Amino acid sequence: MAFTAKDVQALREKTGVGMMDCKKALVEADGDMDKAVDILREKGLASAAKKASRVAAEGVVAAYSDAGAGALVEINCETDFVAKGEPFVKLANTVAKTVVAQKPADVDALLKLKAADSDKTVEEEVQDVFLALRENMKIRRFAVLEGHVATYIHAGGTVGVMVSFDTDDATASKPEFAAMGKNIAMQIAAMSPEYLSKDDISDDELAKMTSITIDSALNKPDSLPVPILNSLITEAVSDKKWTDEDIAVYQGLDQKQKKNFTNFISKEAFATLAEIAIAHKAEISENKIFGGLVQGRVSKQIKEICLLEQAFVRSDLFDGTVNGYIASVAKELGADIKAVTFVRLAKGEGIEKKEENFAAEIASMM
Repeated sequence: MAFTAKDVQALREKTGVGMMDCKKALVEADGDMDKAVDILREKGLASAAKKASRVAAEGVVAAYSDAGAGALVEINCETDFVAKGEPFVKLANTVAKTVVAQKPADVDALLKLKAADSDKTVEEEVQDVFLALRENMKIRRFAVLEGHVATYIHAGGTVGVMVSFDTDDATASKPEFAAMGKNIAMQIAAMSPEYLSKDDISDDELAKMTSITIDSALNKPDSLPVPILNSLITEAVSDKKWTDEDIAVYQGLDQKQKKNFTNFISKEAFATLAEIAIAHKAEISENKIFGGLVQGRVSKQIKEICLLEQAFVRSDLFDGTVNGYIASVAKELGADIKAVTFVRLAKGEGIEKKEENFAAEIASMM
């Protein structure tokens, strides 16, 4: 069956594949357009398998939400150039919409589903984009949240956030609620909280946080309460755990200088002081003043890692915590609004990128 240049162009528009590859496929298919598409896909699958070992750490995070749920999807490729292109971004948005509509159990199940607004499966959609762009690409992960969901995509897909709220439909339809949801999502993107609230931190995690804080404080003895610090220095001096030189330096300081004694003693003397503190860990931990110091530092960490306890970054809108901001909007609307959970995905996080050293590569070849 003969074919024309228009047929080659039509195949290119249908698949996005280069003109020469389209022409070769039509020759092999004897002009049959559908068969040519199958040939391109088969060759593309083989090519994709060869490129699957390439690191795909670029890509985008896409979001989609409707009245009942929201989704975030991360799709990776090899280069930032491809990630910013319209075909790749469109693919990511299609996949996100498919996830919301059909809520697959995992990525494997997602690939087998019919893509949103398409007669092809998600896997075929990915394959078609690969045929056009020729880069290793894959759907890495996705997340779905039910309820009234607000989403936010930062810097063209570098970070994606969605947060779900418990409220009534009438409140969720108001522009003030939408603005509030976006502001909370932007807060999550910027501040990367680990938990929704302090109630989500388990007793084991809190105990571990406290233990780490105690060890950190003991390893920085100059930050300890003055009575404890003085007892450590007394032991270092009286038991000659410091060198004679450091003892002489310290004893030669006036009261003002002793407040900044770390500027005068050696690094070894400071390390010795930390060792003494750690040796008395059990005793120091029982000290009420030290206990208050540790509790204060733990509370500060909680305010940093828990969304609702964080200071709201848009202080121009509200001066207080995120929880206070949500409560203020709820009061303004005369409704009950509660943040339920959130998801934050950063493109390529956890993927080890290959470091190219072209000079070393050329040297090894020579």
